[in-house]
Amino acid sequence: MNHFPKLLSSQIGFDVAQTMLEGFDRHYCVFRDAAIEAKTLFEAGDWLALQQLARERIASYDKRVDECVMLLEDEYDAENIDDEIWQQIKLHYIGLLTSHRQPECAETFFNSVCCKILHRSYFNNDFIFVRPAISTEYIENDEPAAKPTYRAYYPAKDGLAATLERIVTNFQLNPPFEDLQRDVQCVMQSMTEVLGDFKAAPNFQIHVLSSLFFRNKAAYIVGRIINSDSVVPFAVPVRHTQPGLLALDTVLLSREQLLIIFSFAHSYFLVDMEVPSAYVQFLRTIMPVKPKAELYTSVGLQKQGKNLFYRDLLHHLSHSSDQFIIAPGIKGLVMIVFTLPSFPYVFKMIKDYFPPPKDTTRKKIKDKYQLVKRHDRLGRMADTLEYSSVALPVTRLDDALIRELEKEAPSMIEYEGDNLVIKHVYIERRMVPLNLFLQNGSDADIEHGIKEYGDAIKQLMQANIFPGDMLYKNFGVTRHGRVVFYDYDEIEYLTDCNVRKVPPPRFEEDEMSGEPWYTVGPHDIFPETYDTFLLGDPRVREAFMRLHADFFDPDLWQRNKEQLLRGELADFYPYERSARFCIRYPERFGQDSNSTTSARAA
Repeated sequence: MNHFPKLLSSQIGFDVAQTMLEGFDRHYCVFRDAAIEAKTLFEAGDWLALQQLARERIASYDKRVDECVMLLEDEYDAENIDDEIWQQIKLHYIGLLTSHRQPECAETFFNSVCCKILHRSYFNNDFIFVRPAISTEYIENDEPAAKPTYRAYYPAKDGLAATLERIVTNFQLNPPFEDLQRDVQCVMQSMTEVLGDFKAAPNFQIHVLSSLFFRNKAAYIVGRIINSDSVVPFAVPVRHTQPGLLALDTVLLSREQLLIIFSFAHSYFLVDMEVPSAYVQFLRTIMPVKPKAELYTSVGLQKQGKNLFYRDLLHHLSHSSDQFIIAPGIKGLVMIVFTLPSFPYVFKMIKDYFPPPKDTTRKKIKDKYQLVKRHDRLGRMADTLEYSSVALPVTRLDDALIRELEKEAPSMIEYEGDNLVIKHVYIERRMVPLNLFLQNGSDADIEHGIKEYGDAIKQLMQANIFPGDMLYKNFGVTRHGRVVFYDYDEIEYLTDCNVRKVPPPRFEEDEMSGEPWYTVGPHDIFPETYDTFLLGDPRVREAFMRLHADFFDPDLWQRNKEQLLRGELADFYPYERSARFCIRYPERFGQDSNSTTSARAA
């Protein structure tokens, strides 16, 4: 039933559309303000504030959506607006987006608001943007005073050294550089070593995105080198060498290195973008294998990435015929994990019941996943996409999977026509479980896997993360060979843990007992005991004790905890430390070339 006279319905439709777009504009203003503030905090070296800013920005989207929903319910009784007016709202909204610079993100915001108001049976009808209505091709900020998406530089005119120096100084960072000319010479030397001597073609130029990419303690300059028909991607991390002084830390000149920097296991960048689609299009030219969904997510627009991912999933389902199956590997006590072999992701559902020794709840598990979403993941924890009410065709689900879902999580599924509706699911990148990688690997694979595993745990503890369940099955190996943690139901802050040494046995019988002879509190951890479940394989034991013997030393864990309690944040490098200029070219930094360590490398 229409609650509004027909003469007023069009005006109401326009007013609601305008209110929704104003809600999105508020959100995007907050988003951009965070990136602008990130530059100020980076310049000041205020790393704790930068971390807090990143966490708050992730939460801000849902806050703006809730504000908009509340306003629509108060002003227009939104839940009772009829179908005809909702169709008008969408048409008016499309009209308002014709000259908008973030139309794709505004459409996603519209969907988020609608799905909060409408029942899910409307999710795939004409009321929301199932497909984009506004093209994002060739959108540019054409205001006279606005900065372009990227700047073009022509080294043939002023010389390569002068051009590189101008690229850096154009970002107008406040702290001075320790020695920018030295760093530029390092960049040029690296270019020669990696790219070789090349003849400058008539079109030789360097394109650089106009905004810095902030994450952790670094600000990244991102661009591409064009010469003839070759396009070489590059990224230059800028870091503090000491309070008040900056330096170019290295230059990354391979697509593989950039893919790792922009990987799903890293936290989102803070980057100021007037036209996000133009930034994503630029990034696609240097990382063409990277889906748009992952690039939007990486630059902080995770809701847009989530929306695009779902469209990719629906597109893939319409062009494939294989079935969802239970994921290979050891089954977990908390999650049902399934996958579509032709699609490189896994789907994780929380079970209804957790057998002993698990002592948790659905809410606690969801809280753990939210903790990871907002934490600095350092390239060591997989990002997750969280969805509600996902409808999958029953014919695409393997019988064994359906039986598993009906047995382990009946409250989380329901049948609706030819679909099985999953009420809540997490989706992650599919990786090779580390236990299978080690079990089936060569000696070289075991060496690599154990080194990566130990490095991952040590970096996580430096970032205040205690994984909880550290069995190899809870870690995966990415296509780049990095070990990443992906099981979060027992994760804790390291600062909340009590690091303890195992007390000496009271009697000889204590050592023979299968039970501990000492009390164990809910937050107590005993690193000395981890060898029991990590070192069963002799080949693994040999590699582990050679590479990470200190892993079982409680003092290592306690030192990291105390450092965190003092508010100190460790340095993290999403690239090999050997690539850093201060290590790669020690002679330029006044260091002994035979030395493998330095104050700046520590």
